[in-house]
Amino acid sequence: MPHPQIKQKDQKMKKKPPTEYPCKVCGSKFSGSAKLTTHLRIHTGEKPFSCDVCGKAFSQSGSLKTHVQTHTGEKPYSCQICESSFSQSGSLKTHMQIHIGEKTFACKVCGKTFSQNCNLKTHERIHTGEKAYSCKVCGKAFTSNYSLKRHLQVHTGEKRYSCDVCAFAVSDNANLKIHMRTHTGEKPYSCKICKSSFSQSSSLKTHMRIHTGEKPYSCKVCGYSFSDNANLKTHVQIHTGEKPFTCKVCETSFSSSSGFKLHMRIHRGEKPYACEVCSSKFAGSSGLKQHMRIHTGEKPYSCTFCGTAFSQSANLKAHMRKHTQIMSEESRL
Repeated sequence: MPHPQIKQKDQKMKKKPPTEYPCKVCGSKFSGSAKLTTHLRIHTGEKPFSCDVCGKAFSQSGSLKTHVQTHTGEKPYSCQICESSFSQSGSLKTHMQIHIGEKTFACKVCGKTFSQNCNLKTHERIHTGEKAYSCKVCGKAFTSNYSLKRHLQVHTGEKRYSCDVCAFAVSDNANLKIHMRTHTGEKPYSCKICKSSFSQSSSLKTHMRIHTGEKPYSCKVCGYSFSDNANLKTHVQIHTGEKPFTCKVCETSFSSSSGFKLHMRIHRGEKPYACEVCSSKFAGSSGLKQHMRIHTGEKPYSCTFCGTAFSQSANLKAHMRKHTQIMSEESRL
């Protein structure tokens, strides 16, 4: 038989069951009183940690520390593949899923997959039609808080992020990074089928529809379909005659923002697209593409009558008029 004192020591050494701290409001349980205290601020709305720079308040000191990095520009977490930097380790982990292609969250309605659960939840609102985030200024509603925040800058006119190369200004840092790729030529998103590269993930998604033949956006007037919503919106203006984008310098109007932006570069003298062969510069990427055919000899536009090929569609159209003129003259004989 074991000694009574040893038995007593064994009983003392046995671990006590962990103490749980329940929330009296929602019933959630926590392993420590500090965690419960932090949680309770969700219900009370208490935000005791304030930013000394802009006054924004937070419920946790960790959130404040992360926020302060937006003022300091500090981004200590770097991607070893593409060298993108982030202020939070969680953002880096999310970013890494772009490279490894991991998408573990699937939509039960359409099967589309996502790398983050929050993105899946936002996507699901497309099917439900739920728009939980409303603008207090104009009442417009959005499926995500991020979309609402970006929209609010339309009312405030705030453009905090400026390009060091051409003074282009935008309301959020993500758009500035995308813009900077026009100067650097960086295209981190590649098509696995034809190896075409893009500066934005959204451009790659739209491009993939060329291979799949998917055209999910249809015109309600004529039934014409498009691979992306932006092209549909531009097309609809053919029916309405609407040209909402007007140049304040010369009062020329445009049906699309892209056409308007390209036009404004004429006034500013901005030519961000440079030829790597002869250093010629262009206001738009389409101008550079046309120019590159001088060097490559590519002539993608062919005449259906005589087979003559051209580097530009405008030259083909001018050539086709010669055939129609000849045919009209022959019909008179």
